[in-house]
Amino acid sequence: MRRRIWEEDHRQHDLVDAILDNSDDDGLAQKSDFNKLVVDSDHNVAKTRRMRWLSQICEYWPLRRLAAITDAEIDTILLSYSDIKPNSKDSSSPHSPGDKVRKPLIILAGSGPGSPELLTIATHQAILTADVILADKLVPAPVLDLIPRRTPVHIARKFPGNADAAQQELLEMGLEALNKGLRVLRLKQGDPYIYGRGGEEYAFFREHGYTPMVLPGITSSLSAPLFAAIPPTHRSVADQVLICTGTGRKGAALAPPPYVKTQTIVFLMALHRLSSLVESLTGTILKDQASDAEHNKFPWPINTPCAVLERASCSDQRIIRSTLQHVVSAVEEEGSRPPGLLVVGWSCEVLKGTGGLRWAVEDGFAGFGELMSGPNEALLALENIPTLSKVNIAL
Repeated sequence: MRRRIWEEDHRQHDLVDAILDNSDDDGLAQKSDFNKLVVDSDHNVAKTRRMRWLSQICEYWPLRRLAAITDAEIDTILLSYSDIKPNSKDSSSPHSPGDKVRKPLIILAGSGPGSPELLTIATHQAILTADVILADKLVPAPVLDLIPRRTPVHIARKFPGNADAAQQELLEMGLEALNKGLRVLRLKQGDPYIYGRGGEEYAFFREHGYTPMVLPGITSSLSAPLFAAIPPTHRSVADQVLICTGTGRKGAALAPPPYVKTQTIVFLMALHRLSSLVESLTGTILKDQASDAEHNKFPWPINTPCAVLERASCSDQRIIRSTLQHVVSAVEEEGSRPPGLLVVGWSCEVLKGTGGLRWAVEDGFAGFGELMSGPNEALLALENIPTLSKVNIAL
């Protein structure tokens, strides 16, 4: 591609020289720049423009897409390249010459449970085209690796006791970027509206005159059980699913849900207080030590199956299958691998159990097998969509 672009530059230069050599001094069809002095710096400018263009193409297009590029596609790229004037503002950008000036836009997007393959197409486009990205601390590295090198990324500085301050800092950074006319991507783990404070952020930006675009993500509360072979609903076993947090505001304990045999509960943000959570669920916490919120009038049996699911869909995914009686000991012995969640209910043993052990550990994620390997027409079609170089999600 570099050679073809180099030839394109010099072909244009040689063509001008040939026209000048063969033209009559008295010709009437002379251009306005006929007497313009041509110096070596003109060639350097063209070379710089050429290399910027090529580097942007390489940055925006996936490696697999670049490796499969055809001569016909190179011709299309060169046609777009030739149409851009050296002094135009878009000379270093791979976006099409006719693109409209973008308006400031805030996007709230979910990055899914962890694997980049589980991103939606819309969120992938938002990652590639954002001017600034504000990401949650728990967004996995493979997803962050998709961000172009030129894009500034700010990771939330959230830690116990600083969550609210870090959240406010991100909101102010996003508002500052919007006021400068930039496109801001607020990249969240899972889904923005499932314990992602997406509703709060939507209201904040709307109050300041910017209505967010919200892109859904695959929530770990439903996908992590799937990767662990746990169907949250199953005929004659579980007919309802409850998604709840294990930690209240300011770290306060929450009222434990009462025992319902046909219910599957998914606890998010709970593993750091797993022991007290299990005690409140099973009613084993001493009454004189329990607050009104922690006291469970309908406790869960200690033999209820449960599972700790960590780093779902990532290569270092881990599953710890156990019961409410032994799960605390299991995590203490095996250690913690955040982010993770706890699933409780009889659906946990429908497809897989512990094999009679107090707990069983499964390490690793097999990925998506043949779906993501070898020739795949659907994937190739996605890589060929024009929005990889021209954004269609602007309002």
